[in-house]
Amino acid sequence: MYDVLALGELLIDFTPMGKSEQGNPVFECNPGGAPTNVLACLAKLGKSTAFIGKVGEDDFGRFLQQVLIERGISTEGLVMDPEVNTTLAFVHLQGDGERSFSFYRSPGADTRLKPEEIQEAMFEGRIFHFGSLSLTHEPARSATLTALKLARQRGMLVSYDPNLRPPLWASLTEAKARILSVMGCADIVKLSQEELEFLTGSRDMEASTAELRREYGLSMLLVTMGKDGCFYRLGNLTGHVPGFAVYAVDATGAGDAFLGGVLYQVLERGKALDFWSGEDAAQSVEFANAVGALVTTKRGAIPAMPSLSEVKRLMESQRR
Repeated sequence: MYDVLALGELLIDFTPMGKSEQGNPVFECNPGGAPTNVLACLAKLGKSTAFIGKVGEDDFGRFLQQVLIERGISTEGLVMDPEVNTTLAFVHLQGDGERSFSFYRSPGADTRLKPEEIQEAMFEGRIFHFGSLSLTHEPARSATLTALKLARQRGMLVSYDPNLRPPLWASLTEAKARILSVMGCADIVKLSQEELEFLTGSRDMEASTAELRREYGLSMLLVTMGKDGCFYRLGNLTGHVPGFAVYAVDATGAGDAFLGGVLYQVLERGKALDFWSGEDAAQSVEFANAVGALVTTKRGAIPAMPSLSEVKRLMESQRR
C-alpha cells in the first residue's frame, strides 16, 4: 500500500541556463510534471509513492522512468507508448524567479493514458492526488475519472491541484468548466490567487473560498501567495501563514512542493481533516511554506526537492 498515489503528467522541463559562448540560449533537461513533483517531494521526505501516467517510448521517456526509479517513486502505473512522444515544456524565467511555459504536446504521451491502463489493485493507498492537465484531452480525461471513482470507492483522501495552464485548453470557458466538474470529488484543493479569481471571479479569499467550500463540500482549501505565504480554509476556520525569506532563482515546482509538504503533514498527523484544529492547519501550512521556499533556491523541480532536515533547518532559522 502506498502513502500517496498520483495520476497525471510526467514530462521534460527545459529550464534556461543562460547563454552559450555564441550567445544562444541554453536549456537544461529536467524531469517535471506537477503531480510527479508532488510525489518527488513526498518521496524525499520519506513517504511511499507511486505514479500513474504515460510517457513516450523514447529517450525522454526512458530518462523519466529512470528518474522515478532513482527517486524511489514506484513505476508500477507508468505506461510507455511507442506511438506518441513524451511531452515537453520549455520554462521561461522572469527576473523574480517566476515563470511561463511553452508546451510541445500535440499530442503528448501524457494525454494518451487510457482507462483500461489504470490498475485497480494500486488503489489501496491513503491519498490520491491529481491535477487538471489530465482533463484537457481524451482518453486521459476518462482515465482520470476512472481513477477518481476508484479512489472514492476505496475511501482514499483526494487531493486536487487545478493548475491552470491556458495554452493547453481549447478555451478558458472549457478550462473553467472541466476544472470545476471534478472539484466535488476532492477533499483538499490547492489554488494560486490567480486560479482562485479565475474560478470564482473574486479576489476576496475569505468569501471565494467559502463559496467553493459550500458548493463542493471541500475539507481544506489552500491558496498559495508566492513569497507572501498561504491563505488556508479548514471548514469555517481560516488563516494566513507568512512565507519564508529565501533567495529565489526558479519558482518551478514550488507550489507542487508546498502541496507535497501539506500532504506529508496529513500523513504524519494521522487523523481525519474533520478533527484538525486551527493549530494543526497553521503548523502544517508553515511546514509546507518552508518546503516550497527551499525549492525556489535551486533550478528545476524534482532535483530541487528538500530533505526533512533541510526543511527543519530553515524553519528553525526563521522561527517566528
